[in-house]
Amino acid sequence: MDCKQRFPFRVGTTSYIIPDDILPNIDFLKERVDDVELLLFESDEMSALPSAEDIERLGRIGKEHDLSYSIHLPLDVYLGHVDGDVRERSVGKCRRVMELMKVLEPSAYVMHAEAGERVDVNGFSDAGKRGFAENVRASIERLLASTDVPPSGICVETLDYPIALLAGVIDSLGLSVTLDIGHLELFGFSVEEHLERYLPLARVFHMHGIKDGKDHKGLQYMRSETLDMVMRALHDAPDPKRVFTMEIFSEPDFRSSCETLVRYRR
Repeated sequence: MDCKQRFPFRVGTTSYIIPDDILPNIDFLKERVDDVELLLFESDEMSALPSAEDIERLGRIGKEHDLSYSIHLPLDVYLGHVDGDVRERSVGKCRRVMELMKVLEPSAYVMHAEAGERVDVNGFSDAGKRGFAENVRASIERLLASTDVPPSGICVETLDYPIALLAGVIDSLGLSVTLDIGHLELFGFSVEEHLERYLPLARVFHMHGIKDGKDHKGLQYMRSETLDMVMRALHDAPDPKRVFTMEIFSEPDFRSSCETLVRYRR
């Protein structure tokens, strides 16, 4: 079962579907999806970024098989941290990945805007939340000034706090949004309200189900009402550049997700 070139958007999944490195995953997926989300991990202690040779190979596969790549920026970056030095290191990590991957002409750069490792923004005071937003703004402004990535190429992801906290930053800087539908469901946010507000800015969707309180499961575990709503919205507002990433991490979940998704083909 595959989902390639079947919808009015680019269907994708992650670069960790089979238990192997990135390139074997790309070989497995190149005829099955339109986009692959490259999950790149980098920290101060270790790095798992592709080599120049691997990136060249990714580029060739992309051109030969009409396969695009969305880039998930490192998770250990804290663009809204109160410490300016931490923010500066975080900007540097994002910049390094963007410079490395730009030859692939990514469909999007997915970004987590966080205040620190395991820091709960929901617990901030009103002043703290405003400060968090301003710190995120300053970090992204610095990143944009030091790369040639257009603002719309950066897609701020919905996490465990209301993305409305960053609405002013997103709108004023011309950023895009990653609507992570699984996160919205897991943390109790209204999918309908987010579709109404952010669909025009949603360059990327992250789709995954919830099972036993854990997300990033196959689409068969999504609430049918939610999946129906999202698919109706995407069909009614078609965008061939929008990326619909099934953010899952196993071959069984990939196959069952494709089987679920193709039922929505018009």
